[in-house]
Parts: sequence; structure tokens; C-alpha cells
Amino acid sequence: MYICINRLFIIILKGGDNIPFVLPEAIKKANEMDVLTYLMKTDPLELVRVTSGIYSTKTHDSLKISNGKWMWWSRGIGGKTAVDYLCKVKGMNFTDAVTTVLKVSNVTPAFITNNTIDKKRPFILPRASPNNDTAVGYLEQRGIAKNIILWCIEKGIIYESIPRNAVVFVGNDEFGIPRYANVRGTGKVKFFCDSAGSDKRYSFRLITRNSSSLHLFEGAIDLLSYATLMQMQGQNWRGTNLVSLSGVYRPSSKKEFQKPPVVVTNFLENNKKIRKIYLHLDNDYAGKTATDVLIKTLTPQYKVINKPVPLGKDVNDFLLFTIQNSNERSIDALCQSTM
Repeated sequence: MYICINRLFIIILKGGDNIPFVLPEAIKKANEMDVLTYLMKTDPLELVRVTSGIYSTKTHDSLKISNGKWMWWSRGIGGKTAVDYLCKVKGMNFTDAVTTVLKVSNVTPAFITNNTIDKKRPFILPRASPNNDTAVGYLEQRGIAKNIILWCIEKGIIYESIPRNAVVFVGNDEFGIPRYANVRGTGKVKFFCDSAGSDKRYSFRLITRNSSSLHLFEGAIDLLSYATLMQMQGQNWRGTNLVSLSGVYRPSSKKEFQKPPVVVTNFLENNKKIRKIYLHLDNDYAGKTATDVLIKTLTPQYKVINKPVPLGKDVNDFLLFTIQNSNERSIDALCQSTM
């Protein structure tokens, strides 16, 4: 179902563990706004003029804005758009950031609640492209080691779809049957969504039966980034369990209803050997909130260890920073003693 608002099509799936999906047209519109314009419209008193054409913010004096870009030097993260700023600095999830910017642009977003969605839709994998060249190039650009990408392609858990040449991350059940697929855009307009009928219990993962450790990540890119960091350290990325949560985990605000996401409970039920759980969620409000709840709900049955990245918003940010700076000590801080 599509809702047309000011010639923008926005679809947001709410309810359960579904990842919200904003169509590319809406994202493109939101990404037209830079952070300086956004702050001038919404919170001009937050801006501090440093020199001609350069601003910082009252809240973060090391965050500099210039020439349509921003950089938070103390954290080693930056971006171009207001959406980037809201996600990485304010801790918003992607959908909330896009809709917030659209409101400032005088476009009112609409929501489709889960009672308009057929929960019994059959699971269908996206149509595969004849080759995976675009997908491989995109993942390499994100810093993922090529041999890891090719191994995943060989196993059928990563491939390129048509007609948009998106990357598809596949999750299989205990019998190796595909039950889940997440689709991520590779072009200028970024988008991501779960395929219709995806079963969240079987999100994208790299697993083994020979490890008592489980590593949790918000998404497939972070998971693959961590595998790459392990390889850079000479560790065996196939020797442990790496599981994606399929997006930001949003626990209930009421403590009595708080519980781990279904992918975690399902994995633990089927893998009794697990003793340690490592959390590698994002360095933002949503990630930290989810981390706190996971620690509370999984302890004391398991030893739960919080291992956020020492720099950047997420594991992929840290991987790219590490590659650019060849900072092996930084890799040690994340990867050591986590097997």
C-alpha cells in the first residue's frame, strides 16, 4: 500500500519487529537538506559561528559545519545531510530522522500501521541479477573484505537483486532453507527493507556449532564489518556466531514487557552451547537503550559483555576509520578477547 503526500510516496511498516521502510523518493527529498539549513530552521540558537562559513554547535564544540558537510572531530564521525546528523549525533533511527526532516520541509509523513498489513504473506526472495558485480563493489566500498563477500555469495546468503541492483542479505533456518531477506540499496538513493513474509527469527547471520559465544549487531553491514576486523587481526571469523538483529531493537518502555528480540531467543533456544553474548550495537541513544535492556534480560543466564566501538557510530564506521588510518591498536580494542 502506498500513500501519496506532496508527490512523495512513503511507506512505513510498524508493529512487531518489522524494520521501517521509507521509499527512495522520500529519502531523496529528505537528503536534499543539509545540517546547517536544518539547524537554522529548527534550532538557530544551537549554532555558533566560528569563522566565515564555519559553524560549531553549543552542545558539541568539536562538531564543525562547513561547505554543506559536518564533522564531529572528537568522535571521528561526520556526514553531509541533516538525516546523517539526526542519526549519528541525535541518536534517531533512520525512519524518524527522514520523517523529521520531511516535516521541516513541509512534507507531512504518513504511517501505515500493522493492521493494514497481511501477516500471512508468503516469503519470496527478490529476483536475482545475472551477476553480483554491483553488490560486491558496494560492499567493498563499505570496507568489507572481498573474500568474506565471495564466501557469502557462494553460500547463497548474499546476492544482487534486480531491477534496482540492491544487495540482498538472506537468513536461513536450521535446515538451510531461506526464511528471511533484507534488501539494501546500492545507488545514490539509499533504502533498506525486509522482503515480504520474512521471518525475523532467522535474520542474516554467520554461525558455527563449535563456539559458545554469540555476537549481536544491529545490521548485516556491521556484522560483516566485524568479520573483516577479525580477519585483519588474524582471527577466524568463521569460528564464532555473528547474528544481526535486523535493525534497531526497540524494547518496550514498560519493564515488565521487556524481552530480547525474537531472533535472539530463537537462536539461544536452538544453540544451548552459548555461554557468552557480546553486544556490538550502535553508539547512539537507541543502541545504548537496547544494550541496557539486553543486558538486563539476558543476565544472569548468560555472561553478557557490552563491546561498542571505541570510535564512530557503529562497527562499519570504525572499520572504515581503521582502514583509513591503519590503526591496529584500535582494532585490538574491539576484537581482543571476544572469542
